[in-house]
Amino acid sequence: MAGPNTSPMTLFNVAGRAMSAQLVRMNAAASNLANAGTVSSSESTAYRPLRPVFSEELDRSTGLATVKVNGVYRSSAAPIKDHQPDNPLADQNGDVWSAPVDESAEMVEMLESSRQYQNVVEAMQTAKQLMLDTMRMK
Repeated sequence: MAGPNTSPMTLFNVAGRAMSAQLVRMNAAASNLANAGTVSSSESTAYRPLRPVFSEELDRSTGLATVKVNGVYRSSAAPIKDHQPDNPLADQNGDVWSAPVDESAEMVEMLESSRQYQNVVEAMQTAKQLMLDTMRMK
């Protein structure tokens, strides 16, 4: 939001924030995919997926709304208990705990965020071209 010491938000500010948000989504999905299938010796140390949280931010001076990254948090999804007594990480009961990562859902998240990033880049290129065409008309 534009404050007393900041200039009003522009289309390029909005696009930059949108691209940053999509990068956060992609990085979280990549981390989750990288840790899919990892096992741990206890439920408390098992990997839990990352989930980015976003909110809308309105610049009252221009009426432009943009996205704000509120943070990236660990999911509360419970790790998956699997009985593998031969696994060196198995606890005293012969159980290991694996990351509760849905690889298909993470791939969809990664593809969707990648496509949204590409859409924002194309919108910025179009805006830039329109500005250049407008300046050439004078």
